[in-house]
Amino acid sequence: MLRRELLAVRNRLTADDVRESGAALARRALGLPELARARTVAAYVSVGGEPATLALLDELRARGVRVLLPALLPDHDLDWGAYAGEGSLARVQHGGKMALFEPAGERLGPDAVTTADVVLLPGLAVDGRGMRLGRGGGSYDRVLARLERAGARPALVVLLYDTEVVARVPAEAHDRPVHAVVTPAGVRRFPAEA
Repeated sequence: MLRRELLAVRNRLTADDVRESGAALARRALGLPELARARTVAAYVSVGGEPATLALLDELRARGVRVLLPALLPDHDLDWGAYAGEGSLARVQHGGKMALFEPAGERLGPDAVTTADVVLLPGLAVDGRGMRLGRGGGSYDRVLARLERAGARPALVVLLYDTEVVARVPAEAHDRPVHAVVTPAGVRRFPAEA
């Protein structure tokens, strides 16, 4: 399975690999016009071998951007809270899954994401159509469906390693393409749906 292979590659990365890739990724992402003009960005705190996001979150905050971070609900939907620096995060263990870093403050509700100008999405891969392969939990499928129902049109950007831009990922009818992928080496945009 593609997911298993991609996770195996990530699991072999060293802490230095993750940190260096995160710094390069932050530089690339901060150059995006969408992020330059965003007032609110929905993002996430990387865990494990995911490309590091804290440098990016801190720089967005320093620019005066309101950064929303997810908190996993028992039904796998996402609630949101504001990021107020690394000290505002709580390490939360969800059952047998990996611990996540979530905002420790006030919860704003699942619909808070509809106020975002940009949504930064985690993923394992993206293909040439802009289709994103997630971890399979469905949390971000719910977020994308919520945005669509609300008529919200934020820029959807996935943050990945260079090797995770692949020829094709499996996609289902409900899957929606992202607008761009940012990797340490650069940015790739995808054509809008016709």
